[in-house]
Amino acid sequence: MSDTALQVLQQVFGYDAFRGEQQAIIDQVVAGGDALVLMPTGGGKSLCYQIPALVRDGTGIVVSPLIALMQDQVDALTELGVKAAYLNSSQDWQEARAVERRFLQGELDLLYVAPERLLTDRCLDMLARGKLALFAIDEAHCVSQWGHDFRPEYLGLSFLAERWPTVPRLALTATATAETRQEIAQRLSLTEAPHFVASFDRPNISYYIVEKTEVRKQLLHFIQKNHSGDCGIVYCLSRNRVEETAEFLQSQGIHALPYHAGLSTQQRAANQNRFLREDGVVMVATIAFGMGVNKPDVRFVAHIDLPKSIEGYYQETGRAGRDGEPATAWLAYGLQDVVQLQRMVAESLGDATHQRNQARKIEAMLGLCETVSCRRQLLLDYFGQQLEPCGNCDTCLNPPETWDGTVVAQKLLSAIYRLWRERGQSFGAAHVIDILRGKDTERVKSYDHHSLSVFGIGADLSVKEWRSILRQLIAHKLIWVQPENFGTLSLTEQSRAVLKGEQTVLLRKAEPQQTVASQRRSVDEQLPPEAQACFERLREWRTQTAKQHEVPPYIIFNNATLKEVALLRPATLNELGRISGIGARKLEAYGNALLACLDQYEQALV
Repeated sequence: MSDTALQVLQQVFGYDAFRGEQQAIIDQVVAGGDALVLMPTGGGKSLCYQIPALVRDGTGIVVSPLIALMQDQVDALTELGVKAAYLNSSQDWQEARAVERRFLQGELDLLYVAPERLLTDRCLDMLARGKLALFAIDEAHCVSQWGHDFRPEYLGLSFLAERWPTVPRLALTATATAETRQEIAQRLSLTEAPHFVASFDRPNISYYIVEKTEVRKQLLHFIQKNHSGDCGIVYCLSRNRVEETAEFLQSQGIHALPYHAGLSTQQRAANQNRFLREDGVVMVATIAFGMGVNKPDVRFVAHIDLPKSIEGYYQETGRAGRDGEPATAWLAYGLQDVVQLQRMVAESLGDATHQRNQARKIEAMLGLCETVSCRRQLLLDYFGQQLEPCGNCDTCLNPPETWDGTVVAQKLLSAIYRLWRERGQSFGAAHVIDILRGKDTERVKSYDHHSLSVFGIGADLSVKEWRSILRQLIAHKLIWVQPENFGTLSLTEQSRAVLKGEQTVLLRKAEPQQTVASQRRSVDEQLPPEAQACFERLREWRTQTAKQHEVPPYIIFNNATLKEVALLRPATLNELGRISGIGARKLEAYGNALLACLDQYEQALV
C-alpha cells in the first residue's frame, strides 16, 4: 500500500516524501479503515484523502462547506492531472447533470459535495449507483455544537456510516480541543477510529496583540510598516465595520476589498477571485470569509475586533503563511469588545449551558490577550499541547514588566462593592473609573457618588491605566461584566480573597504600543542576489501562464518551487522533474515552457 501511495505522491504531486503522520493516515484509509485527523492549516491535510482516493477503486467523496472554494480546489487537482469535480448550489442543472454523469460512468477520482447537497435524496441515490473509494468530511469541527463554527447540516453525516458501512470515512479539521474532538467522533460515528493529532504549532507565524486605541490608524500603521504590498486578511465583527475599514484602507492607497454576507453572491465571488488571483490584495471580511482558504502567500492576518474564541482565532490566523514563509498575526482589542461579545452571547438563542460555554471561550480569549507569558504557549496549551517559550511573539520579543497590583485591584473591587453594598447599584467601566479618579461628572453628581469612601482613591492613575487594570482583573476572573445589564460590573467568588488581602494580584504594566519587530523576510531577501532576478522572471512567467489557464498563480507552481528552480537553474526536463512540487503532469504541461523561460533569462545575462 505504502509504495503505491508514495508513487502517487511523487508522480502526481511532485513531493519526495510524506510529512509527519501523513503516511500512517493514508495507509489506514487505503486499507479500508476510518480516521479522525487534526492537522494545522498548511500541514498537508488534503493529501490524506486525495492520495487514498487515487489509490483505491472508485471516487473519493469530499464533504466540504466551502462552496466558494470548491472551484479553486478542483482547478488545482485538474492541473495535476487528477479527474475532479464538484456539486453545489453555484451550478445550474445542466452543469450538475454533467458532473453526475461523469461520476456514474466512473470518470472521477474526487467529487467535492456541499453537505446540504449530499443529504438530498437525488445525491444519495446517485452515490448508491456509483463506486465509492472513501468519504472525507473536511472542516469536521462544524459538527460540534460546542465548537466555533457549528453547521447544523453536518449533524446528518452520521448517516453515511449506516448507509455505506464498508466505505472508509475520515474526518479532518485544523482546530479542535479534546472535548470537541470527542464530540466529532461521537456525532460522526467514528468512536472506534484512531485519532491522528499533529502539532498545532505554526512557528512561522509571529503573534502580536495590542490595546485598541484608534484602531483604523493602528491597522494602517501595521500594514504600511510591516506588510506594504503584501496579501493579507483583516477580520471585523460586523458588516458595517468591514465596509468602513475597506473604504478607509482604499483611501490610503491599499488595495482592499470587502467580503461579508450582505454583499451579493456575484460580488463576493468576484472579490474572492481577485484575492486569490491577484498580488497584494487585502481582504477585509467577517469570519464568513476564509475557512479553508488555499492561498499560500497570505503574509498577515489582522483582527480589529476580539475573536469569539481561541479556536476561531487559531483557525483564522492559520490562514497566514501556509507556504511556510514568515507571516504575522496582529490583533487589536479593548474592553468594549468583551462587553459586546458577552452581550451577543446573552442575547443568543442557546440554552444556559451553551451560553456559559461561550462565555468561557470569551474569557479564555481575553486571557490570551492579557497574558504576560508566551502567547504561543498559552494558545497551544488550550489545545492540550505543551511548548517552550517560542521567541516569536510580542511577549517573548519584548517581555512586559509586571508589578504587584494587589492594592489597585482592591481599590477597583472596593468601588464595585461599595456601589452594590451601600447603594444597591451597578455601573459600567467608565463610571466606576470616574469615581476612582475623583471626577465630578454630571452622572457622579446626580447619583451623589462623590460621597462614597472610594471617591478619588485612584486619582494617581490615568483612564488608560485603569482600563488596563480592569481588563486584567476580568481576565483573572475577579470581575464579571454583566452583558444582560448593559455591561455593568460585578464581583465574583474569587474577589473575596483579594479584598481580604489573602491573595496577591500580579499585573502587567500598561506600555506604549510597540512596533511589530517582525522577523519576516521577503522571498527575495532569502535568495542569494544572483537568483533574485531569475525568481522575479519566473513569477512573471507564472502570472502570464495562470491568466491563460484562468487559475490563481499558485496553482501553476508555488513560490517554494520557483525559488528552487531559480537557485538550481535546471537545464533539462529530467533535472526539472527532480524539483519538489513538480509532478509528472506539471512537468509535461509546463516543463518546456519553464526551461524556455530560464533559457531566455540566461541569454539576457550574456
